[in-house]
Amino acid sequence: MKGVAALLCLESAAIAFAASDNGRPRGVAPEFAKYYEDAETFTCISNPEVRVPALRVNDDYCDCPDGSDEPGTSACSHLSPSSPQTPVNAVNGVLALPGFYCKNKGHQPSYVPFTSVNDGICDYDLCCDGSEEFDNVGGVKCEDKCKEIGKEWRRLDEIRQKSLGNAAKKRKELVAEAQRLRKEVEDRIKTLATEAEGKERKVQQAEAELAEVERKEKGRVVKGNVSAKSGKLGVLAGLAKQRMNELREAVIKTRSERDSYNQRIQELEQILSTFKEEYNPNFNDEGVKRAVRAWEDYAARDKTSHNAAEDRDLAEMIKSDEHNGLNWEEFEQEEEGSDTDVLYDFENYLPPSLRTWLDAKLRDLRVMLIENGILADTSSDKPSETKAVQEARKRVDAARKELEKTRKDQTSHNEDLAKDWGVDDVFRALKGQCVSRESGEYTYEVCFMEKTTQKPKKGGGNTNMGNFVGLEKIVVDEDVSASGKGLGIGERIAMKHENGQHCWNGPNRSTMVILACSEENELWKVMEEAKCVYRMEVGTPAVCEALAAGPPKKADAGKDEL
Repeated sequence: MKGVAALLCLESAAIAFAASDNGRPRGVAPEFAKYYEDAETFTCISNPEVRVPALRVNDDYCDCPDGSDEPGTSACSHLSPSSPQTPVNAVNGVLALPGFYCKNKGHQPSYVPFTSVNDGICDYDLCCDGSEEFDNVGGVKCEDKCKEIGKEWRRLDEIRQKSLGNAAKKRKELVAEAQRLRKEVEDRIKTLATEAEGKERKVQQAEAELAEVERKEKGRVVKGNVSAKSGKLGVLAGLAKQRMNELREAVIKTRSERDSYNQRIQELEQILSTFKEEYNPNFNDEGVKRAVRAWEDYAARDKTSHNAAEDRDLAEMIKSDEHNGLNWEEFEQEEEGSDTDVLYDFENYLPPSLRTWLDAKLRDLRVMLIENGILADTSSDKPSETKAVQEARKRVDAARKELEKTRKDQTSHNEDLAKDWGVDDVFRALKGQCVSRESGEYTYEVCFMEKTTQKPKKGGGNTNMGNFVGLEKIVVDEDVSASGKGLGIGERIAMKHENGQHCWNGPNRSTMVILACSEENELWKVMEEAKCVYRMEVGTPAVCEALAAGPPKKADAGKDEL
């Protein structure tokens, strides 16, 4: 009897070993078939020092430390799961296989965890052919639904692929726009560099002009601490200037009134002349006859003719003082020690050309004597700078401000160019664009490269949930909905936002915005992971740079067995 039992056991193991097409044991994927080719002996995948008879594969008893002798049962499900890739240096207690392999003909191959094998539950999301429930535990029989599931999956996949194709086109448009914006910044930097050079020269010229004006002013002879317009001559000059302006305005007004009266007289004369020519002399009206005779007497008298020469003289008189060569400032701002000193200024009696030459020489001589300590520098005794120095200093300050503004613009544009705008500078084209989503009592909004905001629906102030500080990469493992919206599995780009509005009895608000590929810019999900620490999931075509591989899959099935 013992021999019969042993024979039955060996026969059962042989059937289990051959329970897969192409000579592979049940649950073995094509990429692991090479480990099961020996019909006599099986060598544990991660522990080659352990060898067992081939008939003990899938005998529902865990012989290998890595569970590789039970690819089609749950006997080794107590071991730690492995990664989808075969571990090269796996240690004892770690499964060498990623799970039970389902062919899923008509759909896509996949793996299910060993714990799900023969558990009485049909795992159609992973094993649509129902092959993981081969023992019909509890009377459960999982039918093969791969045909209808595969058809629906391909329909949805076609929609996803079309959406991804549109997303790829939109990303190209964003990249083109980003390149255009970057070119604008680069061109502006070149323009600002040229402007800065010109404004630097302008500052240098203004500074040289100021130094020259100060030098000339230093050379002026100042005999006392007398403020501008304080001397008698300055006061008289001010009164004379005021009176001249009043007279000029009166002459202009009188001339205007005269011209107006002359025009009215001409109009009246024309009316009376027409009346004389057109009246009826046979009409016996004494009043009319007297008026006509009076007009004839008026017309026969000599009239004062208009003198054009006098008008020209009058026009010259009412011109501005500057036009007539009169500079009141020379008298109003006279800073000589005494008003009578002007009488002794013999330079005024010299011809203009000689006076200019002599004045320059005397100033240069005085400056030289002051610089060598021979004369005292009386310019520092003045209560304020002269108007000439003040004007020159204003020009220097204005030139420096223009240069400073240009340099700030240069710094700002250079920082913009050095900023991380993502792959291909793509986020440059999205800066300031916002997407939002309603959730509960709030509307949440994220503006690319700027900030995140929480807005109450019932009114009230908005809450800043964080300001953009930079891009970073994070690894995610999220489910993707049938519509294709979701983060999926793998590395994703995230926008980090910090230093938002302070949270009561907590930190400043912060938000991590994780991005995934989508045809449109849209906010999918908002959650608060910790107190005032938020997470947003956002779709955008800006991160659709790798579309050839299609949407992420839950397992790498290797060779497609459709």
